[in-house]
Amino acid sequence: MPKKNNFFHTGKLKHEFLGKMVKDFISDLEIKDKRVIQGSKIGEDAAVLDMGTNNYLVVKTDPITFATYEIGYYAINVNVNDVACMGATPKWFQSTILLPEKKTSQELVENIFKSLHDTCESIGITIIGGHTEVTPGIERPIVVGFLLGEVEKDKLIRTSGAEIGDALILTKGVFIEGTSIIGREKEAELERFGLDSDFIKKCKNYLYDPGISVLKEAQLASENFKIKAMHDVTEGGLNCAIAEVAISSKNGILIENEKIKVLPEPLLLSKLYKLNPLNTISSGSLLIVTEQKDSSDLIELLRKNNINAVKIGEILSEKKGLLIKDDKGKISALSYSETDEITKVF
Repeated sequence: MPKKNNFFHTGKLKHEFLGKMVKDFISDLEIKDKRVIQGSKIGEDAAVLDMGTNNYLVVKTDPITFATYEIGYYAINVNVNDVACMGATPKWFQSTILLPEKKTSQELVENIFKSLHDTCESIGITIIGGHTEVTPGIERPIVVGFLLGEVEKDKLIRTSGAEIGDALILTKGVFIEGTSIIGREKEAELERFGLDSDFIKKCKNYLYDPGISVLKEAQLASENFKIKAMHDVTEGGLNCAIAEVAISSKNGILIENEKIKVLPEPLLLSKLYKLNPLNTISSGSLLIVTEQKDSSDLIELLRKNNINAVKIGEILSEKKGLLIKDDKGKISALSYSETDEITKVF
């Protein structure tokens, strides 16, 4: 009987293994092409190309695999988030749409296309093509987005820009996208758990409020302050995103647990499904790294624009590693996993 593989789990590959794959099979190709300003690197979620103009071209691809309802909205925004984190403006979008063989209808396809169209139109993005097919072996639609954006060369922001002593700011809270996904995909199950319609409606609406987009806060930050790094919180949740900032910038990080906001709906879902909210997918949460002297003013600007923000920690030397301070002031190692907690639900 074959041995069970305990190394590969649903979600992201292990950072160490992925880093080896990039080093062994990708990095040499990037080095040969001098137009690659930013290539494959853990923590850097978009590539940057020099096309010989005054701007860099920022390139991003990301799939949506857990959501079904409003999948187009998810697909656009998770790609926009990574482009915005580079200080860039999203411009052109393509998608590969894979449809389940036994569950595809005309209504499903029309809803996906309409969702893509309406979301792109609201942000000012042009759809420039893609590919659509009915695919055997999948149970729900999968949309793989591909987004191009532009940034002025002196305004490029990279995750690797974080430096020792910088402040680490978190917007909105945690477990935002996960709350929306559970509310929309597990509505019948939540009803069986005895949760009322108002609670479920709030969970569904996390897609828009607080929302999975970080475009507004990323633009406010990058247009008004010297931002060292930005990184949105996706699979693996806050702790994984913090690790990716540390890996990319070759630093350590200390965060304060009591500063991290967990809203009521995510908190209840965490208890119900036995999830760690700090390790659960949270598009809509943005990590911003800036100089300590600018952190209070940046937080004030974000709050004036109805975006909750709080300083949750600071950048340390690499040798100190990843640390978390609990509510009593005790400091211990921060643990994280590339495998998202939401996989326990699906």
